[in-house]
Amino acid sequence: MPSSMDYKIEFERMMEKQTAIAIATAADGAPNVRIVNFYYDAELKTLYFSTFGDNRKAAELQKNPHVAFTTIPENGEEHVRVKTGIVRKSAVSVQAIKGKFLIKMPEYIMSIRDVLPALVLFEVTFDQADVVIDFEHMETIGI
Repeated sequence: MPSSMDYKIEFERMMEKQTAIAIATAADGAPNVRIVNFYYDAELKTLYFSTFGDNRKAAELQKNPHVAFTTIPENGEEHVRVKTGIVRKSAVSVQAIKGKFLIKMPEYIMSIRDVLPALVLFEVTFDQADVVIDFEHMETIGI
C-alpha cells in the first residue's frame, strides 16, 4: 500500500494530468453539478476554472462559496475528491492565466479570441483532498 508521501505525489500527478472536474454548488437549497476544465497551481495550492460571467453557475458561486468537486478519472478509478472547497472570483485575470490552461488543454475555449472577454476566472482553495488510486488505495491528505 502506498505511504502518505506517495498519496501527495499521486495528488499532484492527477491534478496536473486530469483536465476536468465535476463541481457541485448549492444555492437556494438546491445542489447543482456541472463539469468544467481546470488548472491547478501547486505552488499557490489553488484550482482555477473559468465560466461565462452571465450564466447560472457564476450566480450560484457568488451566492454560496462552498463547493465540492471530483476530478474526472482518465485512468481507471484514479481521482481527487474535495468536500470542503471555497470558491471566489479570482483577482488573477483570465488573460494572465490563459497560457497555463492552453498548455494543459491546447483546444480549450480560451484559445477562441472572441470568447475570452466573456469569461470570468474563479479559484477554489481547500485544505484536504481524498486521493483515490483504486477502490483499495485511498487516503485523505492535507494540502
